[in-house]
Amino acid sequence: MEVLEEREELQLTPEDVLSLIISDDQETDEAEEEASVSSHEPDFDWSSIDTSHLPSSYKTNSWQEEELLQLADHFLQQYTHLCPDRKPLFIHPANECGVQKFVSTTVRPTLLPYPDMYHWSGCASFVCDYLIMEPLKCPITPPSSLYSPTTILKYQRGNCFDFTVLLCSLLIGAGYDAYCVHGYATLEMCSLDQTKELCPRLRKPPEVPEEEDPNKYTIKYPIEPQSKFVLQQKAKKEKETEPAQEEETEEEVVMEVEKPKRDPLHGLRVHAWVLVLSGKRKVPETFFINPFTGNPHSTTDECFLGIESIWNHRNYWVNMQDCRKGCKDLSFDLSDPFCWEIMFSESNEPSQLPTESPQKDTDDLVSDPSNALEQEEIDMSFEMPLSWVARIKVSCREYENPFSLGKKVILYDKAKLEKWAAYANSDGLVERLTVYTDSDYTEELEVKEWFKHREDLLYMREVNKQTQLITDHFRPGHPLLLKAHSYTSLEPETGHTVEFYHTARVDGLWKRFENAAEMTEHFVGREDFLHTRHTEFGEREKKMEKAGITADANPRPIVQIKEYFHRNPEKPADEDIEERIFMVIDDIIQLTYHLELHDTIASKVVFSRVIGREKREDEIFLSRENTVKYQPWSSEKHKNMLHLYNLLWELRAEQKELKQQVRDSEAEMLNILMVREDEEANIKLSVSVYSIAKRRQDHEATV
Repeated sequence: MEVLEEREELQLTPEDVLSLIISDDQETDEAEEEASVSSHEPDFDWSSIDTSHLPSSYKTNSWQEEELLQLADHFLQQYTHLCPDRKPLFIHPANECGVQKFVSTTVRPTLLPYPDMYHWSGCASFVCDYLIMEPLKCPITPPSSLYSPTTILKYQRGNCFDFTVLLCSLLIGAGYDAYCVHGYATLEMCSLDQTKELCPRLRKPPEVPEEEDPNKYTIKYPIEPQSKFVLQQKAKKEKETEPAQEEETEEEVVMEVEKPKRDPLHGLRVHAWVLVLSGKRKVPETFFINPFTGNPHSTTDECFLGIESIWNHRNYWVNMQDCRKGCKDLSFDLSDPFCWEIMFSESNEPSQLPTESPQKDTDDLVSDPSNALEQEEIDMSFEMPLSWVARIKVSCREYENPFSLGKKVILYDKAKLEKWAAYANSDGLVERLTVYTDSDYTEELEVKEWFKHREDLLYMREVNKQTQLITDHFRPGHPLLLKAHSYTSLEPETGHTVEFYHTARVDGLWKRFENAAEMTEHFVGREDFLHTRHTEFGEREKKMEKAGITADANPRPIVQIKEYFHRNPEKPADEDIEERIFMVIDDIIQLTYHLELHDTIASKVVFSRVIGREKREDEIFLSRENTVKYQPWSSEKHKNMLHLYNLLWELRAEQKELKQQVRDSEAEMLNILMVREDEEANIKLSVSVYSIAKRRQDHEATV
């Protein structure tokens, strides 16, 4: 199989590859080392590991395994004879004890007793977080050894093949139709360089296109006519702008020169990843999993350049398809002998090949008994031995603290993602995303932090470094019913926006904004159809401020209160108030009513104070001088003075209640700020009853 055209032209030995990398790609490798997660780690000496405690299955082969190796060698001889131009297959590398083991027997299907490990995303994220990536010694050849998943878990490091075998073992144990893949990939994928990729946390969900109404009776408007003269003038202008376009092309050429150099080993770099076929576990579509990142990829992804072979715990398949265009045209129907050459017949396994009817099988056995005996011997000889790997175990402490170095740092395009284990930080911080304005990671633009197990139910914090605006997000259940809180300082009256879980509040308040001059409240689902209340404040008395009196004792004077209402369909429009304004200082009340469908001008009523008359709370003076009304659509009974007099009495009473509600809202905001300041000063983390590792750690600390 020809993976790429470059593979035909370049026939390099490992020594040539190393010299090529040192001479041509020294700068590129330095960039890779900076971007790689494991670049700051010293090289681990695998020859110094202790293998004396390993079971006997690691050190010797059973007779089934010896027979399997002979069959694999026979298959390999036929393969090299029929396909002399193909690269050697990765079939039976040595394990940590130096014993050759067939790759399928290295896969140990295991289902770990953790809820997240029952899904492919949980398995993939655990493997990529728990293990430290080690590059292949030679980038164009597979490794000479393949250690057991138990040893890889013990030392928490490995190459792409080690990652893949461990992840495939967990996926098969969880019920997925997963396979290990030996193939070729790009430099960025093989070296775990994600500096050119967008951080997954920054990816926006795909927009759902609006479905057009397929109405064949819609009016089709004629195409707008175009003037030939105008088209000629546009053509002349385009000719005049051609020199400017040539200058732009020169600038583009300069930009292309600044782009990174093409990888001389493109199409030759060996990589291993996981293939998950559709069908089992209701997987709708076949996809790849990069074990280094745990991210899913489409089978048409251009980062995957070719496949040599795949295997699981039962069999081994060789790809017989052309990979000159990568993997996008490959068929993953493993039962197709023209696309995949299977090593062992799967006639006794009903999962891949279509089975014949039992009647036909019995007829064949009766007609030819010797054939039945021969078939039984073949099935016995091709039965895959059990895995030689011991049971894969992950303790609760290892599962809850997957980062061997305390944290993990991943560099993306103009972004840096940091991860910590739960309870590693005293404030419950488990993840931080820093977005930069440049690719050199110097100037911060935005910071997002995620928290776990906080008693104040804070789970995310966003910080805009340009405006210094902080937004805290809370889970349901906070004592103050907080959902989000935006601020620049926890000092009162400095600009705060608070969102609430309005379904848990009696008044239906879902958002409140307050600063020194105003306060705006938004409501949802109220019986009186109120949706917005806006309050304007005046300045406090300066004498009181100098005396050092608190804000509670020196409240801000209320200048104006505005309320807005939705339409109440049970009332006539000329009786249903849309806007209500209380000018407290000027003693003016203004009402604006809703419109009917055929109306153009809204009805209004304005009550103002009589000039020259002192205001008394227990007195209402109503005359035509202090009342302005415009109700063109109302009936005669709504135009008399008695109706206006009763309405003014109601408004005066509601104004008092509104002023008290505004004071209560101010007091609530002060209480929220006090509580939040205390929560940030004394952060407490809750320990789940299922967190065995944390409870043991706390118990050891107290003893």
